[in-house]
Amino acid sequence: MKSGFVSIIGRPNVGKSTLLNRILGQKIVITTDKAQTTRKRIKGILTTGEGQIVFIDTPGVHKPLNKLGEFLLDEAKISIPDADLILFLTDGSEPAGKGDRWIAQNLLQTDIPIIIVMNKVDKVKNPAKVEENLLSYKTLFDKNFPLVRISAKTGRNIDTLINNIFKKLPEGAPLYPEDIVTEETMRDVSEEIIREKILLNTSDEIPHSVAVKVENYFEQEDIDKIYASIFCETKSQKGILIGKGGSMLKKIGTEARLELEKITEKKVYLELNVKVEKDWRKKESVLKNFGYQQEN
Repeated sequence: MKSGFVSIIGRPNVGKSTLLNRILGQKIVITTDKAQTTRKRIKGILTTGEGQIVFIDTPGVHKPLNKLGEFLLDEAKISIPDADLILFLTDGSEPAGKGDRWIAQNLLQTDIPIIIVMNKVDKVKNPAKVEENLLSYKTLFDKNFPLVRISAKTGRNIDTLINNIFKKLPEGAPLYPEDIVTEETMRDVSEEIIREKILLNTSDEIPHSVAVKVENYFEQEDIDKIYASIFCETKSQKGILIGKGGSMLKKIGTEARLELEKITEKKVYLELNVKVEKDWRKKESVLKNFGYQQEN
């Protein structure tokens, strides 16, 4: 029996959250095509007859522009030292770029085993181009790390990846009960689902300027009642989020409620309010209030 922690590290939008959801066979992390969709480390737990893998999904690594950006980078950094294995997830449809090089040089100079995972290889039809991209990632490191080509979207070679992970993990008993797939609470899940619907329905600066906080969560036998606030940075953003006659807020709320009902398998009452918190991404005290703080 094997068990251990596996950190997933990579640039924004390489498919870290999509990969974790695919591996677990269910959605525990929100996914969109926008950068900074993942803002916190999230554990996803896979238990098989071979053992247990505790995956740590991390925010995409990019140059921080404010206090929130610093928090996101720290979330990725913190996940590395305690890992038994690191998955360096890359966009295999293109060659290694500056962001990949920065990660390799600044975060992955470690004695912890690494597997290079080339995602999105299904997007490249020319085998020679795939090999060219593969070489560009391998040459980022002095050591000869194993490399697995996958498609998180279609599930291609996911079994091969899991087999390779188990080969690298230490012997050990499971770290969590076998029926647990995440440590996230329904309050956490609700905040993320609401934020996902905002990201999917808005554009420009809105996705990056929004935080969601569940103020109250009342769980009852036949219905969950959720009262949440959406925070943005300007009055104009508030207007966009509410929409004409409240149309945008209603759309976000309806989509979030329907998904939460699938997860809870019962009725959900969801009430959303939009509030302005100027420059919240730059204020440590506000970030802490929104849950963007490092655990001691």
